[in-house]
Amino acid sequence: MYNVQTLNKISAVGLSRLGDNYTTGDDVQNPEAVLVRSASMHEMELPESLLAIARAGAGVNNIPLDKCAEKGVVVFNTPGANANAVKELVITGLLLSSRNVVGGIEWAKTLKGNGDAVGKMVEKGKSSFVGPEIKGKTLGVIGLGAIGILVANAAVSLGMEVIGYDPYLSVDNALKISRKVKHVVNLDDVFAESDYITVHVPLTPDTKGVINAENIAKMKDGVRILNYSRADLVVSEDVVKTVKDKKVAAYVTDFATDDILDVDGIIVTPHLGASTPESEDNCARMAADEIKDYLENGNIVNSVTLPAVSMPRTGAARVCVIHKNIPNMISSVCSKLSEIGVNIESMASQSKKEYSYSILDVASDVSEDVINAIKAVDGIVRVRVIK
Repeated sequence: MYNVQTLNKISAVGLSRLGDNYTTGDDVQNPEAVLVRSASMHEMELPESLLAIARAGAGVNNIPLDKCAEKGVVVFNTPGANANAVKELVITGLLLSSRNVVGGIEWAKTLKGNGDAVGKMVEKGKSSFVGPEIKGKTLGVIGLGAIGILVANAAVSLGMEVIGYDPYLSVDNALKISRKVKHVVNLDDVFAESDYITVHVPLTPDTKGVINAENIAKMKDGVRILNYSRADLVVSEDVVKTVKDKKVAAYVTDFATDDILDVDGIIVTPHLGASTPESEDNCARMAADEIKDYLENGNIVNSVTLPAVSMPRTGAARVCVIHKNIPNMISSVCSKLSEIGVNIESMASQSKKEYSYSILDVASDVSEDVINAIKAVDGIVRVRVIK
C-alpha cells in the first residue's frame, strides 16, 4: 500500500489511475509521494518517507528542487499536458491585442439605457476600437517547447508569418514544427522582425527579465507582446512605460501584478492558461502515471531533477540507486552486489548534471545488510529495492 498526499485538489480522473493499492488525500501521513499543483512546498518539511513529488503542470517554481535532489526525492512535472489549453488562450490574447475587443466591450456597456439610440451610438463610436488583422503579420515565438510549437503552428494556419527562437530546440520538437516557421539563431532577429512577440520559456537566471527596456528598444514601434509563461520574464515597469509611450501597442499577460493592472494598453487575465477541465485531467493523469511507475517500477520519465531512466522488469528484485555523478559509482554498487553473489541480469544508468540514477535488476532478493552497504558508499544519495 502506498500513501500519496495531495496538496491541491487533483482531478479524480488522475487519482483513479492509481488504483486500490493507494491511499490518497490531503491529510495522508508519511506519504511516499506528493501530488501538487500550485501550492508552495518551500516551507514544507519533507518527510523521510517521501520518494517523489509530481507537479500537475509544467512549472516547478513552487517546489524546493535543490532540497529534493539532496534528499533523493524525485520531482516530476507534466510537460505538454496543458499545452493545448495555453495555446488556445495565447491565440485569444493575440486577437485581443490587435482588435481592442476588451475596450470595445467595456465601452458598449456604457450605452445601456439609451434605448433605440444604441445602434446609432455604436456606429458613431466604433472607430475608436479599430485594430489590425493578424493575417500577413509576423509573430515571433521565443521558446519552441510543447506550447511554443502549438502556438507557432496555429499562427501559420491563421495566415501569419512566424519566426521562432530556441537555442535548445530538440530534434523531436524540430520535427513537430511547421516547415513554414522560420527558425532564427539570434534573439535580436525576433525583436527586429516581429509585429507580435510571444514568450514561452521557463524562468531561469538567463531568461528572467528578457523582455526589458533594452530589448524593447530593438523592437518595432507598435509591437504587441504576449506573456503566458512566467511573470518575471518581463520587467513590468519597463513594459508599463513603453505602453504609455506607445512604443508597445499592447501587452497581454496571464500574470497579474499590481503595477500593471488598470493600465490602458495592458490586458491581464487571471492565470487562466491551464484552467480547463481537459487540461486539469491531462495533468493529473500524467502526474499519477509518473508517480505510479516510479513507486512500483523505479522508472523515471519527465523528472526535472534526475535523468530519464526506464526498462522492463527482468529480475527477482530491482535495485534503484540515486547517486552523485562522480567516477566509479556504478562499479562500487556492482561490487557490493557481487561480494554476496547477487547476479545482475540487466542495468540502465544515466546522468543529469550533478546527479545520476541507476536501475539494476538482480536474480535474487537483496538483504537489508546489502542495502546498507550500498548506502555507505560515498556519493550515494538514496537506495531502495522493489520486489
